[in-house]
Amino acid sequence: MDKTYELNDHVEMKKQHPCKKSNSFKIIRMGADIKIKCDGCGSVIMMTRHEFEKKLKKVL
Repeated sequence: MDKTYELNDHVEMKKQHPCKKSNSFKIIRMGADIKIKCDGCGSVIMMTRHEFEKKLKKVL
């Protein structure tokens, strides 16, 4: 199953953010690393593309 995602897409991750409000994030930067922003509290998380693809559940 190929999960395609673009800049500014909203994605659902496998685990919730510690703010306990949502597991929905917005992609705000793409490159070798991907930066996502929590829809619940606005925290920004940066991770490698490989790590992101492993933790990605679906594109909303």
